[in-house]
Amino acid sequence: MTRTRATARQAGTAFETLIANHLATVIDDRIERRTLGGSRDRGDIAGVRLADGRRVVLECKDYGGRIAATTWVREAQAEASNDAAAAGVVIAKRRGTTRPEEQWVLMTVAELVTLLGGAR
Repeated sequence: MTRTRATARQAGTAFETLIANHLATVIDDRIERRTLGGSRDRGDIAGVRLADGRRVVLECKDYGGRIAATTWVREAQAEASNDAAAAGVVIAKRRGTTRPEEQWVLMTVAELVTLLGGAR
């Protein structure tokens, strides 16, 4: 079956919901899927915070196992800026598994340092 714009949107929505529900279960029940934000998008999942209360933007991508790290990480960083968040992180669909804890996470080392509590 060929992927259309509608099926791609459905896959993206389903993946965002999968990740948001998993994080809400294992981290904080206030984590939820965000609605579309237009040109000032602030990421796909809301309610993710560091221990000090700063926000983290999560951008979810389901491209059938294909990875466009540079483009996606830049998008997550722009959305983190839109949200005044500490970091922007991409969660990418891993081909061959639907388990949320087995999906890929993409970020720069600067974002990793922030998440681990260091200074950027």
